[in-house]
Amino acid sequence: MRILTFLHLALLASTVTSFGDDAQRTPNRWEDSPICLGANDLSIATGSPSLVLMSSGSTHIPVWSLSGGTTGQSVVGLVSGLPGECAAVKVEIVVTTTDEETSPDHEDVYRVHLSQVVKDAAFTDRNATGTPVRTALPVSPLHSRTIVLESCYQVDPSAPLVVRVQREPSDPADTFTRPTGLVMVKVTPLEALSEPHVVQDVPGYNSWPMIQALGEKLVCVYSRGSGHTIHEHSRAVYARTSTDGGKTWTDETVVADTDGYGEVEVGKGLDSDGAMLLWVRRVGKEWFQDLYRTTDGVTFTLVTATQFPVRPMQITDVFAVPAVGLMALWFAGDYGDKPTNAWGTVTSSDNGTTWVQTPIESGLTKAQWPTEPSAVYLGDGRILAIGRIETGGTQFQLVSTDYGKTWARAQTNIGDVHASTPSLILDAETGLLSNYYYHRGAGVLRRRVVDPERVFSHPLRWPASEPVATGSRITFDAGNANATVIGDKHYVAFYSGKAPDTGVFVSVLPAPAKSGGE
Repeated sequence: MRILTFLHLALLASTVTSFGDDAQRTPNRWEDSPICLGANDLSIATGSPSLVLMSSGSTHIPVWSLSGGTTGQSVVGLVSGLPGECAAVKVEIVVTTTDEETSPDHEDVYRVHLSQVVKDAAFTDRNATGTPVRTALPVSPLHSRTIVLESCYQVDPSAPLVVRVQREPSDPADTFTRPTGLVMVKVTPLEALSEPHVVQDVPGYNSWPMIQALGEKLVCVYSRGSGHTIHEHSRAVYARTSTDGGKTWTDETVVADTDGYGEVEVGKGLDSDGAMLLWVRRVGKEWFQDLYRTTDGVTFTLVTATQFPVRPMQITDVFAVPAVGLMALWFAGDYGDKPTNAWGTVTSSDNGTTWVQTPIESGLTKAQWPTEPSAVYLGDGRILAIGRIETGGTQFQLVSTDYGKTWARAQTNIGDVHASTPSLILDAETGLLSNYYYHRGAGVLRRRVVDPERVFSHPLRWPASEPVATGSRITFDAGNANATVIGDKHYVAFYSGKAPDTGVFVSVLPAPAKSGGE
């Protein structure tokens, strides 16, 4: 590992594509002392990248030239000496170019491959292939970018870490056909994250939680069955409440347990009087979307049992829209590859008693289909929603400027996902928007924080994620983040475990604060 030169330090101080652009993270003791691999510490892994001197006047710096046209070029380095107390690492790269064609109108794409060889384990056990990360190029040559390729890779600090970095010119998002220069790789040790509170971990498949604040009280609703299935008649919906920030919970109460049906909570929110609303999908011989109301999180009253013209797979969280009333988004389909999928809105002008369904898009392929969307009202008729993607790739962004009458759908740059359900929190005091989601397979609950003005018309400008909690890496035995807020704290529920037994947990963290430059 090389000692940083003055030029390297200058490069590190340039434009950073990270969470810190909009909000302040909890300090990490190693944040200012990453382990850095310079170009001379890296070697060819695949393809034929070139180690060259990038020069400007009398300044010369070694870089790995990565082609914008040739696929399969990557370099690799070995990181040893991780601190014994670290639980994970963040991996960043510093890249630059001397090419006059550089422009923010172009993007390039990179990904990282990480692995560790741990005693008494297969060498594939700790192998992780990162998701492609796309960023815009700088406005002029010689400017550098620091790009977060992985915000949380869990490590065994006693084992060396192998880091392989690859450019992905075959990715459609990589529109810069000229070479770029990889200056260095930065590996920052991370401390262990705080343990989440346990909501419910009795035997069974406790899953798919919804969490809602009722004043100073937390209400967490979840369902339990024997596995990852919605149809079994033994699956019922339960609730517990907490008045101490999720540390302890009241005894479990039954919300819905209808004979001959499997029931799952799918959306929550507040009505205009401050009572909690809860959508429950009831599946048996017929499908129903049942809406419940509660004022205490213990007693739930059925408001309506509805069969909509287009049968939703789910109706998601409820939010208020001026001049409309209550609104929720829905999606419908069978998760197949035929163009039979749809999404839209349901609205209520009578505080939840009746609902009107409006399709927004129909005939979508699975790759075009935004599922399990979460939405916030921003003001002036504007709504921003994030939707899950079912085929791999990046989350969707859905926006409306006319109170939800019409919408535009676009891909984001949020790629560290896998069947990751989003949950949005808009902080009234700071105006910052938090997007929580569980990265299935990686076992990491993540958060991205942004000023919504930055991304409303520019969905590719979401800053990098930060880890919130860790859980099971068994792909579909963990996930489904759902968040709420009380005061200056966010509460994020998720489930985690190994079938047939999973538990429901809640992580507590401070609401993001504006950075000093805001």
